[in-house]
Amino acid sequence: MRRAAVQALRAARKSSLRKLAWGKPSVIITHDGLWSRRLSFAVRRYSNSPPPLQSSMRLPKLPIAFISTLGAIGAWYAYKGDGLQHLQRKGLQSPVSQTSGLATNSAPPADATNSQHAHFPLTAAEATRRALVVENDQFYAGSIVGDGPLSKDTDDYGRKVLVMMTPEQATERLRKNEESFLVGRGRGVVRYDVVQLPSNDPIEDDRAEKIVEVPSSVAVTDGGAPSSDWMFWGVFDGHSGWTTSAKLRQVLISFAARELNSTYKAALSNPSSPFPAPAAIDAALKSAFVKLDNEICLDSVNKLIKNPSKRLAAEILAPALSGSCALLSFYDSRSKILRVACTGDSRAVLGRRNPVSGKWFATPLSEDQTGSNPNEEARLRSEHPGEEQVIQNGRVLGNLEPTRAFGDAFYKWNRDTQDRIKKHFFGRSPHKWLKTPPYVTAEPVVTSTEIDPTKGDFVVMATDGLWEMLTNEEVVGLVGQWVEHQNEKALSGSSAAWLSSWFKSSTSPLPVEKGGNMDKTGRSDGKGELPIRQQQWSVQSEKVDRYVVEDKNAATHLVRNALGGRDRDMVCALLTLPSPYSRRYRCVNHPEFPVGELT
Repeated sequence: MRRAAVQALRAARKSSLRKLAWGKPSVIITHDGLWSRRLSFAVRRYSNSPPPLQSSMRLPKLPIAFISTLGAIGAWYAYKGDGLQHLQRKGLQSPVSQTSGLATNSAPPADATNSQHAHFPLTAAEATRRALVVENDQFYAGSIVGDGPLSKDTDDYGRKVLVMMTPEQATERLRKNEESFLVGRGRGVVRYDVVQLPSNDPIEDDRAEKIVEVPSSVAVTDGGAPSSDWMFWGVFDGHSGWTTSAKLRQVLISFAARELNSTYKAALSNPSSPFPAPAAIDAALKSAFVKLDNEICLDSVNKLIKNPSKRLAAEILAPALSGSCALLSFYDSRSKILRVACTGDSRAVLGRRNPVSGKWFATPLSEDQTGSNPNEEARLRSEHPGEEQVIQNGRVLGNLEPTRAFGDAFYKWNRDTQDRIKKHFFGRSPHKWLKTPPYVTAEPVVTSTEIDPTKGDFVVMATDGLWEMLTNEEVVGLVGQWVEHQNEKALSGSSAAWLSSWFKSSTSPLPVEKGGNMDKTGRSDGKGELPIRQQQWSVQSEKVDRYVVEDKNAATHLVRNALGGRDRDMVCALLTLPSPYSRRYRCVNHPEFPVGELT
């Protein structure tokens, strides 16, 4: 068996149009993006060095550049000069091993870069596979020869070498954590789909769902019905660890249900007005969030004061030392009101169909709460007058991006508490700009929306990773596309008959109306920024043929298209990247998709 190696071809000069050194270009790159023509000899470089962007926020390093450099002939690859400017080929290596591998050697001869492909054509008989060569801030996608395992997983330059997933393996990875639930209670929600794609190991994000049947002795029902339903969906985006999001998964819905139970029962005791006021319901959700966060950050410290133990500290302080955003949706089947409580930068978006145009319209149900949001910045500066560094570079005290979160006690404890915990247990020194905590709150912003199940309204909830890749319009259009695809299957005799009576099929590749977009600064006037990854990948947002419908789970459908859609090479490359590299290029977790029904 041939020993696999990587042929390095000289990178073309950076310009608005790049070509490979030989003949017709395999990959064309313009200022609008990259389109693959012939993948057998094409390579892409994914770089974390962003171009200048007109932005009011500090952007993390994310992939933006693609160049065609890497081929698929048994060869050596090496650097030329400082940094990753050229990959060059040096002579052929005869087969010497029964395993596939990558070999490096000294610098190639000067004239080796002008005749690689023409002198060493790839024959149809030679087995090839896609591969990645990964550095800290960029990775290359190319091909290797041979079908055996790689002889080593790093090269002489410390770069990680990986065999890229096949499209079949990528699909298996995408669908590994997907779930679909048919509700079928006739009370406004027929189905919800969820999926999770980890970028960390262990994953820091979590989710929870619960349907609570509420008797008429707690909440008034219509038409003498014995009960109604409270439906909850939660998405929790953890950071600095997984313990806070795990805590929210375990108890946040229970906290919310208890507060709502008290509010509804109090209203029921008033015969003249048995329904709680909307403001009272909002206050109940806010109270649930704040009470839970106080238990995490304050009650834990009080317990330690009474029983100072490092073992106890390790157990009860963990959710306080890490942090998590929270997005909780609450649907009351009697009132048909959907309330969304948002703490942090996860987002909920409503999709509703226009009966006249037949297209969908996106309506954001939450606002990203980050230091880049002018409303949040103004609130913090008002609460902490005279502290110029309260928001620095779009982050709280220059560090934390979300302005609202559970945990993150280092932004909530005073300096004395932090000093005592560090002295007697563990922790870190207080932030140098810490003066008047708390700077971060778990109190959510609550919005209310009347849902019309007869029109097939749906809601998408997801952590910020999805919204860094797709706009609100694209997400709603993709779900609309998925719904219409299921409808077509139903009309053709498929088992997806539960959607058959909803809509007529649309000929639009992405059936969505303009409007409803919102960026990280909270702008929804149509002048906001594109998602960060679309800016840095130079994605042509108007190209409708970049989307595919391949999944029965609507949440998986969204994630697939966020990672590249029809561009399978991109999807496979991003899914191949292991932790911690994966977090630098993708971070998509927990899209949830509650679907309305005919009642």
